[in-house]
Amino acid sequence: MVKQEVGVDSVELVVGEGAGRIRTSGASGPTIFELTIASSGARIDESSLQCVDAEVAVCLVRGAVNGEVLGEVLVRRSGAWSRAQLPYVASGAYLALHDVNKDTVADVVAVQRVCQAGVDCSRWFAQVFSLAGGGGELGCTPVVREAESLPGWPTVTPDPADLRQCGA
Repeated sequence: MVKQEVGVDSVELVVGEGAGRIRTSGASGPTIFELTIASSGARIDESSLQCVDAEVAVCLVRGAVNGEVLGEVLVRRSGAWSRAQLPYVASGAYLALHDVNKDTVADVVAVQRVCQAGVDCSRWFAQVFSLAGGGGELGCTPVVREAESLPGWPTVTPDPADLRQCGA
């Protein structure tokens, strides 16, 4: 079991063989969500839970499967937890929370490879998703030749001014 305190709430991962749950408790009351990435085979461990406490709190649950990282997000707005868009997929083995656009709500940063899995890759970029308002894609960084060249590596922190429409 993995547990993090998020302000006045606790967020726990309870994982069994091929199944899992996310349990929240505290001022927001008890809530249980099925952990969909566990049923997809994602490996969940003590580093799988990342939470950012703020007026709009965000928790990311992530796990590796077949060379990718799958993730799902819970958001606490007005004291109630809900599930955000899912799942997030990072082909570049990096998926984390960072407030890229400085709106006080953590964003999802996913590193992507522009190559098939299992081959050497010289094309990488970071894709950023907003969890504020209706959510959606904020954009992508320019493609670089190695993951280590992404801004802030190993904690990828893109500058909003560098984001462009993904696929453009």
